[in-house]
Amino acid sequence: MKEPPKPPPDPSEELLNSRSYKRLVRSGSGSGWILGKVYIEIAKTLRRFPWMVEVVRQRPMSILHPYTVEVYVTKDGSEACLSLNPSKAFCAQKGAVNEVKLELKFSRYETYEDRIREVYRSKGLLAFTTVAREYVRLI
Repeated sequence: MKEPPKPPPDPSEELLNSRSYKRLVRSGSGSGWILGKVYIEIAKTLRRFPWMVEVVRQRPMSILHPYTVEVYVTKDGSEACLSLNPSKAFCAQKGAVNEVKLELKFSRYETYEDRIREVYRSKGLLAFTTVAREYVRLI
């Protein structure tokens, strides 16, 4: 009898188990338990939004440094954004991923998914040209 085919590997698990990512974890392991919590949040987010793994893989380093990654989600869940550096963000809306300039300003703290999170609003001209969306910072 033939064995059933193996399921395709989860892209987020492949990235988190890659040699370069493990090297980064080891290099930051002396920073204590706070850094470990950040890595856990990054792993949860990558599992929740698999398109982010492909965006990370397309970058030259293909490594998520814990202090440069920011993830924002609209309160209704219609849009999610991954910011790898301050000037660029990648946002997915209705299955399409686009590179955008995400300019946000802090608005308030609010409970989201049983945790207190920061809520941001668009600033500058974006606040007037688009529907005023509020983003919750996950990482």
